Amino acid sequence: MSQKSNINKTEIASGELIKVEGKKLKLNDQSYIFMGTNMWYAANLAAEGFQDRLIRELDQLEKLGIKNLRILGASEGSGSFRINKSFQPELGVYDESLLKGLDFVLSEMGKRGMHAVIYLNNFWEWSGGMAQYVSWIKGEPFPKPILDERDRPAFMEHSARFYSIPSAMKVFRDYTSMLIKRTNSITGIPYRDDPTIMSWQLANEPRPGRPEDVQSNKTSYLNWIKETANFIKELDSGHLVSTGSEGLVGSGLSKEIFLSAHEIAEIDYLTFHLWAYNWGWFDPKDEENTFPVAINNAKDYIEEHYELANTLNKPLTLEEFGFLRDLKSYDPESSTKWRDKYYSQILSIVYDNALKNGPISGTNFWAWGGLGSPSKPDYLWEPGVEYIGDPPHEPQGFYSVFSSDDSTLAVLEKYAKMCI
Repeated sequence: MSQKSNINKTEIASGELIKVEGKKLKLNDQSYIFMGTNMWYAANLAAEGFQDRLIRELDQLEKLGIKNLRILGASEGSGSFRINKSFQPELGVYDESLLKGLDFVLSEMGKRGMHAVIYLNNFWEWSGGMAQYVSWIKGEPFPKPILDERDRPAFMEHSARFYSIPSAMKVFRDYTSMLIKRTNSITGIPYRDDPTIMSWQLANEPRPGRPEDVQSNKTSYLNWIKETANFIKELDSGHLVSTGSEGLVGSGLSKEIFLSAHEIAEIDYLTFHLWAYNWGWFDPKDEENTFPVAINNAKDYIEEHYELANTLNKPLTLEEFGFLRDLKSYDPESSTKWRDKYYSQILSIVYDNALKNGPISGTNFWAWGGLGSPSKPDYLWEPGVEYIGDPPHEPQGFYSVFSSDDSTLAVLEKYAKMCI
């Protein structure tokens, strides 16, 4: 069902853009410390008839103090284990209904004083991204999705070719230019002037490629970051620009590569992600014994990135972290004892640093599932199934935090109050 917006253009436009001063994000001359989440599918909700659900979820997030959303602003093609309604369904063809969905999201976020990080590409398959650009330009089939680790090397090799194909990078820039130059059809505010947007983000988890290709792809990868960041700043000098990097894990564990990607003047702040289970630090079959290992490794990883941010004298955000439900259940009704403990300890580490004038400015947990529910927990997403926080290539219910997860939401609300 459609909802009319009564948003006041003048009121929204009077807000200031988020800026950087040294190691701090600033809003209205005050330190901007935020609690956020990932809601990659927000524009799809708005465009596909779920505006009422979106409004209710934004209201709940606002009440909790979760006011920074990392959302998808680009998707390409369609296919199995991928979003089926994309911003660019065919090369050079843009879906205006989905763009209007993004307009709606930004207008509603603006009413609530929220801020958006909008990412413009994806290294991974679930939204098309770099792999789709390579397939379009080279006339090759889209690679097999990563359904288990055996599929990962071939996919990563294919996706990383993007950085060395000028025509693929050009059509990506064409889309990026269109989006940044867009005027919101609801508020009448050009995206370039919209204070609801915190940052244009180059991609979700860009990386040089397979571990064995990191050094050989280093130059093309870093050149792409610099050239793209500069391209965006030429279009929009007011908004922040970020990479979307996972941090050291997404840089072949190379501090040199991570620092080189973020020392660029046009990159305003550092990003990193944290995945205790995915990276083998936590075993759901041995929760009691492996949980301390996960926390210790996470703490070390966070502190490594504090040091890197201090080296560059730039702000830092932890824009993805998540944790399993107990016993790796995908059922929204299952318990979340270990997730709640993990969230509490990670958020304590982060906000202690933020409030002591450290470089970190906020977090975006992965991911908001809201009022959605997996029709078949543990099954992969398919068209017609409700959107939740887990992308189409992952088991539904994997990392989603639902509106009914009262104990997890209590942890998030506690730390969100520290940001006010």
